[in-house]
Amino acid sequence: MNVTMQKNGNVAGVITVSLEKNDYQEKVEKDLKLVGQKHHIDGFRPGHVPAGLLKKMFGKQVLADVLNRVTVDALFKYIDDEKLAVLGEPLPTDVKELDFNATEFTFSFEVGLAPDFDATVDKAVKIAYYNITVDDEMVKKQDEALLRRFGSQQPGEEVNDTALVKGEVVELDEAGNVKEGGIATKTIVSMEYIGTTDEKAKFDGKKVGDEVVFNPAAASKGNDAEVASMLNIDKEQAAEVKSDFRFTISEILVLKLAEKNQEFFDNVFGKDVVKTEEEYVAKLKEMIGVQLKRDSNYRFTLDARKALEDKVGDIELPEEFLKKWLVEKNENITAENVDEEYKKMLPAAKWQLIKEKVAKQFEIKVNDDDVKREAKILAAQQFAQYGMNNVPDEYIEKYAEDFINNKQYRQGIVDKAVEDKLFAAIKDNATVEEKTVSVDEFNSLFK
Repeated sequence: MNVTMQKNGNVAGVITVSLEKNDYQEKVEKDLKLVGQKHHIDGFRPGHVPAGLLKKMFGKQVLADVLNRVTVDALFKYIDDEKLAVLGEPLPTDVKELDFNATEFTFSFEVGLAPDFDATVDKAVKIAYYNITVDDEMVKKQDEALLRRFGSQQPGEEVNDTALVKGEVVELDEAGNVKEGGIATKTIVSMEYIGTTDEKAKFDGKKVGDEVVFNPAAASKGNDAEVASMLNIDKEQAAEVKSDFRFTISEILVLKLAEKNQEFFDNVFGKDVVKTEEEYVAKLKEMIGVQLKRDSNYRFTLDARKALEDKVGDIELPEEFLKKWLVEKNENITAENVDEEYKKMLPAAKWQLIKEKVAKQFEIKVNDDDVKREAKILAAQQFAQYGMNNVPDEYIEKYAEDFINNKQYRQGIVDKAVEDKLFAAIKDNATVEEKTVSVDEFNSLFK
């Protein structure tokens, strides 16, 4: 067996695998025996089929399979032994039908090679880190949001911005009369939802027993699903509803904000974590700070990426090979659109190469504990989306395990764990220039 590579420039080449009979013959004979043991052939007991008959019946297929297996093994052993950083996957070249009368075979594979470049992270690399100030306005908004979240709906005398209005609706015709055969049903309308439409003003100050003429389609901003829910009809029918309706109010529920007592403090932060309003405000600032820290860290990843990309500069890639590989491996990419698709994937491909260099520099590895920690963070974030900030640890643990065991989530969790360690290493080894900014100044960085 002989494996060689002919380089085509800096980042491409062709690997050739040449096989002689003694490289594969023993494996062919062994595989033919296995075929004889596994296949039922009339007139012969398993394992007692003559070698000549097996060769006649299965020889070509077995030879092709063995040649493929031996060639691929030799190809990747060469790549591993030579420590070649291959992009994509090797592509066979000059594919021909096998000459089964031959005893020597040669197979060639085109490969794309990762370029050599310097992505060393040291103190010469400067990256900004923005600490966002927690101001009184943030605390006020968070306080209001929590008071609303843990508040309750109670009977109200008139409709206000927070009201849920219950009653009966009937469809009207163009003259404003009840439409014969029209829609009539009981419903609930949320003022907070329709508050962004002109229909909201029609309900302001109304009381139980009052009638309101409004337009459900306008109140739902043209959302057929919302109209369907409001009128208890199916979505297809809702798409046709443009009429006004008369709403007769039977009940009004308004939001009563939560009281700042121990029950409220326990609901927000857990039992007995906070006992006074001063402690509550301090904890609120701490909570907001944690949220802002995530934003700061995210911004750091963007600035770190740019700093390293600037340091590396242009990277030479095997463009011709990568385009062939994209067409070969993606059914949605063709010779006609490959140039456009290649341009789209280029930034991510270059950044991936830089990340691999940095990961190698710092020997970044993740273990089961890293993956579990990342899964627990994901679980806690999902609970937080529903306002559940004090979920018991056993629930967090359970959902984390579910994520880890779910193939749809696991790889993403592993990738996130790697990235977290990667950027932590960058932050520890680069020159980080900390800056304190307001939330408005921080947001302006994204414009």
